[in-house]
Amino acid sequence: MSEQIKNAEQGASPVPYRGGGFRPKPVRIVAPILFAFLIGFWEFGAAIGWISPLVLPAPSEAFAAFKELLNSGDLARHLGASLQRLIFGWTAGSLLGIAFGIAAGLFTLARGGIVPFVAAIFPIPKIALLPLFIIWFGIGEESKIATILFGTFFPTVIAVYGGIDNVDRNLIRMGQSFNLKWWSIVWKIILPGALPAILSGFRISASIAIILLVAAEMIGAEYGVGAYILLAGNLMAMDQLVAGVAILSIMGLIVSWLIGRAEKLFLRWRI
Repeated sequence: MSEQIKNAEQGASPVPYRGGGFRPKPVRIVAPILFAFLIGFWEFGAAIGWISPLVLPAPSEAFAAFKELLNSGDLARHLGASLQRLIFGWTAGSLLGIAFGIAAGLFTLARGGIVPFVAAIFPIPKIALLPLFIIWFGIGEESKIATILFGTFFPTVIAVYGGIDNVDRNLIRMGQSFNLKWWSIVWKIILPGALPAILSGFRISASIAIILLVAAEMIGAEYGVGAYILLAGNLMAMDQLVAGVAILSIMGLIVSWLIGRAEKLFLRWRI
């Protein structure tokens, strides 16, 4: 019997390694091919008349409008104003959200006040509060930054305390069994374990911030991508409108790329 088992083991095929079965691998060529196909189909449809230029201009026309915007210097003015508002509002909202989220995740008393407040205010469309912010802060930059800050704060809070709740409690008990101090457990176990959820929350809050940026700039802003899109729509300049939307799309791609780099930098411990 033992000889049969030995022969079976010698003739058995090796078991393949499956540890990376659920680890996605980057395939960078897919996205450029998809974008090129969509833009090519769009250009072809506009050239043969399937797509009316009054409804949706060809990509070549939108690119010509973008070049005109770049050569005139207006791109730098609009984009600079938008990036300044976006960076200030998103950074301040994220920092406040991280602080309140950590408090809600670690302290019972803080959770009792923060979580119901977030649940009550988060569903309110933040752009609906812009008139109130204008009354409080004026028509200038403060009201626009406050709108972005307010919209960024709540999803960050939810991502942070949700990530803390999902940290494996066995790891925390292990740290306690080794007599680690409270701050060491928070810094070395809880926060690293919650970091994937926090960075995923950053993706959502950054997208919300861009949406609120455009909406805020459409109400009382001289410069900004949102103001440019609103002016193009009022003038029925569809090529300029599509160029403005493309700028927003590029901004979203850049933000997503930056957060992806942050994930690779801070989540290297994941297998």
